[in-house]
Amino acid sequence: MAQNADNVAIIREFIEAWSSLDADRLAEYFTEDGTYHNMPTQPVSGKDNVREFIRGFLATWTETRWDILNILGEGDVVIAERVDRTRTSMGDVDLPCTGVFEMEDGRIRVWRDYFDLNTFMGAMKS
Repeated sequence: MAQNADNVAIIREFIEAWSSLDADRLAEYFTEDGTYHNMPTQPVSGKDNVREFIRGFLATWTETRWDILNILGEGDVVIAERVDRTRTSMGDVDLPCTGVFEMEDGRIRVWRDYFDLNTFMGAMKS
């Protein structure tokens, strides 16, 4: 039971950390070989690659707050249903998402994020 609570607390902290818009800080939540997979796109593996991937899309973000609707953990898996409220230089979006996190020793080994890419892209100005 404690492991579930610890992993859920880590993911709550990670979700809160997104408001910092700090790719270095966010990458530290991953294992060295961690994978971030926005399901509409290709997965990115390795902490340095994850950092650069995050840095790339944060470049246009001016503010973000992620609201957790539901979160639960079982063993090394945490599932978080959220609404990511993001303001960017290209447009603003409130994006419903569900993240599935596979944890290892208190770090994210795999993160799969499920969302509708059209919702995101439709909010961005060309």
